[in-house]
Amino acid sequence: MIQIIYRGSSCACFELDGSTPYYARQNYTVWVNAAERFSRDTNVFSLFGLQPDTQYTVTVRFQDGTEESVQFTTKTETCCVSVKDFGAVGDGVHEDTAAIQAAISFLPRGGRLWFPAGTYLTLPLYLKSHITLDLDQGAVILGSTQRERYPIVPAAAVDPTTGAEIPQAGFEGQELNSYQSLLHASYAEDISIVGLGAIDGNGQNGDWWRDFQSFPASRPRVIFLNRCKDVVLHGVTVKNGPSWHIHPFYSQGFSMLDCFVTAPKDSPNTDGIDPESCDGVDIIGCKFSVGDDCVAVKAGKIDLALKYKTPAQRHTVRNCLMEFGHGAVTLGSELSAGIRELSVTRCYFRQTDRGLRIKTRRGRGRDSVIDNVLFDNIRMDQVLTPIVINMWYNCCDPDRFSEYVWCRDALPVDDRTPHLGSFAFRNMECTGAEVAACYIDGLPESPVDEVTLENITVSFVQNARPGMPSMRNHNEERCRLGLYLDNVNRVRVKNVKLTGVEGSPLVTQHCGDVETDGLEEN
Repeated sequence: MIQIIYRGSSCACFELDGSTPYYARQNYTVWVNAAERFSRDTNVFSLFGLQPDTQYTVTVRFQDGTEESVQFTTKTETCCVSVKDFGAVGDGVHEDTAAIQAAISFLPRGGRLWFPAGTYLTLPLYLKSHITLDLDQGAVILGSTQRERYPIVPAAAVDPTTGAEIPQAGFEGQELNSYQSLLHASYAEDISIVGLGAIDGNGQNGDWWRDFQSFPASRPRVIFLNRCKDVVLHGVTVKNGPSWHIHPFYSQGFSMLDCFVTAPKDSPNTDGIDPESCDGVDIIGCKFSVGDDCVAVKAGKIDLALKYKTPAQRHTVRNCLMEFGHGAVTLGSELSAGIRELSVTRCYFRQTDRGLRIKTRRGRGRDSVIDNVLFDNIRMDQVLTPIVINMWYNCCDPDRFSEYVWCRDALPVDDRTPHLGSFAFRNMECTGAEVAACYIDGLPESPVDEVTLENITVSFVQNARPGMPSMRNHNEERCRLGLYLDNVNRVRVKNVKLTGVEGSPLVTQHCGDVETDGLEEN
């Protein structure tokens, strides 16, 4: 069955039912109003260049001769204008900032700003509510490399009358002054960014990837959404971010559909998307190929969590392809307000360092609880370590190398002690692993509550290279390690098959109840 997962005024996104991760069960062609449009092999596909307030019939014809159809009507809009009508040149040389910002300011509620093919060189832009940016195929919004001309947004503005803080910017779990992001919105709603064009942060051509520790403010993202509501990214390519590519921050109702996020494998901190303390995030049918975590769900460091008490909740990651990077789907390490109601299903991970990755550390606090999380129906290929839970993470904090972080003795449980609940990893096929099948390392004073590993196969390459399964102090390399669990209260292993493992297939240390049913080693 075909599900309509998004309708705009000029585009629509569809998802095929089924069980296969990312790729469809067979190739198919898409027909619109009895005319053939294109062929696809993925579970999610999109249509662009549609007319507003118009009914369409979409038919999917599979290779085996079967077909399915669905009807829908595009949304209405108040108007559509071209950015070139406001003086944008689009030659990649002339700076188009003023023209684009003027066009955005002009748009009435429900209006659409169209970017025809061309390269629009620009400084950062502010978005407003109730508008659509529509990037035609071949259209590129290109970030300027002139860092000195990027405004610095304060972590919080102060109301001169009341003295109240108005939060504006943050990075890596803290409220920090930040260079304005290429597309920046605060306290806005009902924004759509759609089309087959690209938003290019141009990080490789500026100094964003060099000496950034000395900058007077944190680096910009390509897209930053501060306390926004009902924002949609559909179809666009987001690339070469100065740091993280997409950063919804304390926002509600964010959808990212059929998008592509890409940056070189060695680019620093170029996460694909990092929703932080957000409610209601859907990431469906997207492809990631980046230099750091592909999807990293966050909920702030402890000071931010205590200040706002806003967990990350109701997140869905489905039918996505993650390539390269440090982790395919990561929770943390900034998760002090907690993460709950998250599902990762029907995804395909390829050549990432780690697959499903949970990371925290002492100092994140007692509210950093992860609850009601589902990992199911996932394919991994050439992922060095498919499953990692690490409570000793040693990055992104001034005290990262302190004894408090690395001490393996049980420390007193206090307000800074993190806690991880129950995790279920089910129905996974992992080929080409090298370092470890599963590496779970809890704290002695705060063990992981429960880990279930069910219906999982992991095969190692024979010429596997040793590597670090997790990022922690005083780490040691591993190679073809099976299921390793340390400081877990309850372990359930059912129908797990390991091929090419060295040593014991199951290593448990400082664990409570351990139950195995169908652990097989070849």
